[in-house]
Amino acid sequence: MNLSRRQFSLFAAAFGLAGCGSSQPQSRAARALPPSGMRPVPNAAYTSWVAGFRQRAEAQGFSAGLLNSAFRGTGYLPGVVERDRNQTEFKRSLEDYLSIAVSDERVSKGRAAYARYRSTLQALEQRYGVDSYIIAAIWGLESYYGERRGDIPVISSTSTLAFDGRRGRFFEGQLIAALKILSRGDVTARNLTGSWAGAMGHTQFIPTSYLSFAVDYTGDGRADIWSEDPTDALASTAAYLSRNGWQRGVAWGAEAGPSAEAGATIQPQPGGPRFTTTRNFRAIKRYNNSDAYAIGVGHLSDRIAGKPPLRGSFPPDAYGFTKDDRIALQRGLTSQGFDAGGADGVLGDKTRAAIRAFQRSRGLPVTGEPSRDLLRAL
Repeated sequence: MNLSRRQFSLFAAAFGLAGCGSSQPQSRAARALPPSGMRPVPNAAYTSWVAGFRQRAEAQGFSAGLLNSAFRGTGYLPGVVERDRNQTEFKRSLEDYLSIAVSDERVSKGRAAYARYRSTLQALEQRYGVDSYIIAAIWGLESYYGERRGDIPVISSTSTLAFDGRRGRFFEGQLIAALKILSRGDVTARNLTGSWAGAMGHTQFIPTSYLSFAVDYTGDGRADIWSEDPTDALASTAAYLSRNGWQRGVAWGAEAGPSAEAGATIQPQPGGPRFTTTRNFRAIKRYNNSDAYAIGVGHLSDRIAGKPPLRGSFPPDAYGFTKDDRIALQRGLTSQGFDAGGADGVLGDKTRAAIRAFQRSRGLPVTGEPSRDLLRAL
């Protein structure tokens, strides 16, 4: 896949979880103001770049009226640049990734979402040959079943990244594709929204992938991946996988064991479970080129379908903590009044901030790092 769809965000790509940020669903009826870094700010160099881009766009046949409409109210977003420059350094273990990607909440929400759209998902499996649970799992990882589709104007995000230049040519291509989407009338400029890197809708298509694969399954004349109704987005995902090598009737793979499908065996985390994969695992990686992502989709699809958790265990982390230890630490912090951001066993920013606050309150060296002494103290 390379940069064909979403390789431009690693935790929202290699670790692509659109549901990892806030625990609250987004409301389309009453959108909150975006964070300060995601609001347009004056930038003379960006304004000059946009003027030059508009000349290039007009030379490609886009009208001044369309460009005026597309860029109205948009602008340079410093937070987009910050995320783009920092996300490539973001690393998590497979254990942490799966703790988030296949959390109990994501599984239960997935089962409820599948029940609501069972007939649609099964009809898509019949038409495209793609496992209906795989489609639901991608929906769950990409937008938390539609709750977190992104509210950032795509024209602002893609133009900011094109101007910034780190991957300018790629993002200028996405900006051009976004203008084509507007010119076709598939969505209004106001509703052309997505993630910080321009991925859109229930299953987070970038503009070029939308133009290549989006499906008008409802038959209303446009492929609407942005609205509350996920039907077109789910169909577009099925079409994407179908056209990128999905083989009907073949599982994605399984945790390696007696019942595993024949194929290549991988062990993404040393000392952790092994997985036997098939060609459909590789098809999922065409959607997002990451072993962790593909395992997350496959395992989440299995859990939505009612299959059990992984049998294998992961080794202790660099602190000598198992997942149960990390959960105990988070619960201890929370019980003492320090918000650890939940008890999922993932030592993220909130947990480390809670550790620092606890250490500060006890007059201990403030490190933000877990330890056995800290766990005993809690």
